[in-house]
Amino acid sequence: MAQALKKKKPRREDVDNVENLCDYCTAKCCHYFALPIDTPEEWREFDYLRWYLLHARASLFTDDGDWYLMVHTTCKHLRDDHLCGIYETRPQICRDYSTDKCEYEDDWTYEKYFESPEQIHEYAEAVLPVRRGETFRSRKPPMLPVLQ
Repeated sequence: MAQALKKKKPRREDVDNVENLCDYCTAKCCHYFALPIDTPEEWREFDYLRWYLLHARASLFTDDGDWYLMVHTTCKHLRDDHLCGIYETRPQICRDYSTDKCEYEDDWTYEKYFESPEQIHEYAEAVLPVRRGETFRSRKPPMLPVLQ
């Protein structure tokens, strides 16, 4: 069994400076990528976000007020032991990545997190002005069959 899997996961503050947090992690950072997107401000922009969420393995989140599109996918060079299979030739973005603010802890949360087009639509309804010709009221439900 891999060395990383044998060790019990210590708290971040208990890991000695000479050790690497990655030795205890399951490589959360290698199971998705997130791209910054413009902050939506109008219905059309929220409709684009709805479109993103119609695709499998996509979600949206905010961090420090900035919006991100997250694609849940695993790096094809991640080994079974949760280490990088191309560590010596990994891309620069991986080289620049630091464990200083990584998701090592399991209590990570986002300011806002959206997984479905319905969630982003409901959020848009809550933060945007009502569209012309619409109201805050729910649509009138259809008549019950016994009353028709």
